[in-house]
Amino acid sequence: MPLSRTKSLKGKKILVVDDVEADRMLVFTHLRHFGCRVYLANDGVDGIHKARLIEPDVILMDVDMPKCNGYDACKLILNDSKTHHIPVIFLSAYASEEDRVRGLTYGAVDYIAKPFSFDEVKLRISIHLESRGCGGSRVDRQDEEVAEVEHVAHHSPQPHRYLHEILFHSARVQLLKSLEISPGLQELANSVGTNTKLLNEAFRVCSGLTVYEYLREERMKEAARLLISTRMPVTSIAASVGFSSVGSFSTAFKERFRMPPSLFRRSRGIQEDG
Repeated sequence: MPLSRTKSLKGKKILVVDDVEADRMLVFTHLRHFGCRVYLANDGVDGIHKARLIEPDVILMDVDMPKCNGYDACKLILNDSKTHHIPVIFLSAYASEEDRVRGLTYGAVDYIAKPFSFDEVKLRISIHLESRGCGGSRVDRQDEEVAEVEHVAHHSPQPHRYLHEILFHSARVQLLKSLEISPGLQELANSVGTNTKLLNEAFRVCSGLTVYEYLREERMKEAARLLISTRMPVTSIAASVGFSSVGSFSTAFKERFRMPPSLFRRSRGIQEDG
């Protein structure tokens, strides 16, 4: 495959349609590194609206979404005279032969299974743009800029900003899967292919917090939400956000919100069950 084919994304408008924020941001981070202008939509209805508004060069679309799934959104986009020419590529964890055939039947030009390689995503976008006369193999100044960014990102002894963002969003997905039982720092670092020092550095750059501080903040935010929106006992809430004892939970909650959880709940007019 000619190298120039992988350098044609500078300035291209890419619409990413996915209802999972972490997945949207991970794709956003990579595409921005490739020089794309990236737009985000959080479900099929939003995707249809933004496709008409933005008229992107390519749409990357998840399948399983609320309000309007990817298949139906794709069909509506391709039946619209304003957006019918835009190539739609599905990015989905549903990747059986039946799923892929269905996606292509609805008009998508490609179907990429999650988890995927971003080099593959980049190459497939380039191929479909080129086949529509939107790419081009000319190595111009913009291509040189993209190549320079990629060289720095891969060879600089100091991590590039984009690497911090990738590590942060990837690890965040793992952390938020379950606040009750979260991976340890070393396990988390291993799961995203890095070491604990670089992972903590990525979290500081992207959130201003270490991994531990970020996890603690997310646990406190979820605990506050549960205290306000449910009548779960404080002991159950403590366990659901990863605290083995209600005493340590109450101490942490008071440090964060300046009052113990029971008082926090009463101050908002909620009565606890039991």
